[in-house]
Order: sequence, then C-alpha cells, then structure tokens
Amino acid sequence: MLKNTIKLIGFLFPQKKEARLQTKMIDVFSGKRIVKLTVQIADTPKKRDKGLMFVEKLPDNEGMLFVFSTKTYGGFWMKNTLIPLSIAFLDSEGKILKILDMVPCKEEICPTYDPKLLYHYALEVNLGWFAKNQIKQGDFVKF
Repeated sequence: MLKNTIKLIGFLFPQKKEARLQTKMIDVFSGKRIVKLTVQIADTPKKRDKGLMFVEKLPDNEGMLFVFSTKTYGGFWMKNTLIPLSIAFLDSEGKILKILDMVPCKEEICPTYDPKLLYHYALEVNLGWFAKNQIKQGDFVKF
C-alpha cells in the first residue's frame, strides 16, 4: 500500500531531475607538452551560476569549462564552493589570458575574482593544477 502511495505521489508531483552536465575531454598545450583534462560544460546561465557549488571533491585532471556565447567581462565568486580552485580565463581561440587562485567562501558576502579583461571561456580546476602542470598565461586550450 505504501509503495503504491509513493508511486502515485511521484506520478502526480514528479521531481524535476537536474540535467547532467555534458562532459568533454580537452587538451591544454604548453610548449610541446599536452595535458588532457576532462571537463563538465557549463554553457547556460543556470549551469554557470551553479558552477562547482557544493562539490566536495574534484578528481585530479577534471574541471569545469564555462562557455559564454559572446565575450564577457566580470568575475567569479566562490559562494557555497567547498573546494579551493584555480581559474583560467580564455579568449575565443582558447588562449589563456589570465590565471587566478580562488578560496572557498561560506559567508553571505564573498569576494569576486575578476580578471579585469574580456574573455570567452573560463576553466576551473583544483587549486594549483595549472602550476603543477606548468600551464601559464599564453598557453592554449583546445576544445
């Protein structure tokens, strides 16, 4: 009886399933070295707004690629983000314009990490991933 009631409630009031983010393997080029990275794609305002909020662990060589339909200006914040991250801001060709390190924020008001330049993509990874892999400003990301 209880099972049938639960099924009926589920039918009448379906839970809106959160869409899984598309994942993609990308290559990060630094000189002759290529580092592979698996990223979740945040390509809508809702996906970009949520970002990596509430994620407790980000596996090595994984991250999130924020995709904007046009060049954008402004920063990222770490509200409700539980893990420290590094972020690279990229132009439309995938060139890394700037890399910033960001720390989690559980406060009501959080700082903004602003590159102070126009960018087309942003790539978030675990804190220190770019330095560990010797990736720097001027290197390229191929999607």
